[in-house]
Amino acid sequence: MTSNHSPGGIAVVTTTVASAEEARRLAAGAVGAGLAACVQVEQIASHYQWHGSACDETEWRLSCKTLPATAPRLRVWLRAQHPYEVPQLLTHEVQAEGDYAQWVAQQVDRL
Repeated sequence: MTSNHSPGGIAVVTTTVASAEEARRLAAGAVGAGLAACVQVEQIASHYQWHGSACDETEWRLSCKTLPATAPRLRVWLRAQHPYEVPQLLTHEVQAEGDYAQWVAQQVDRL
């Protein structure tokens, strides 16, 4: 397999949604589309201002593991599928153990 990313380098794209059902839908869709090798979902408490009101909400955070070269396509897909008017889409590159990074590369559709 050829690779244009550093050995052990993967990208993590995170977003949040308001329900477990939406989180499951996005997680399954991203993996099914070959844009993420895996997506971890966790329940969190979010505090923020929206349209002048203070909000304290339960949300579900999705952490999508992908390749750095695939992260832009994953973000475009997430934005198109996302229920929020202004979705949080954060990307950071991390170093993973070589065997895990290789597994991520094998799972992600690199069209």
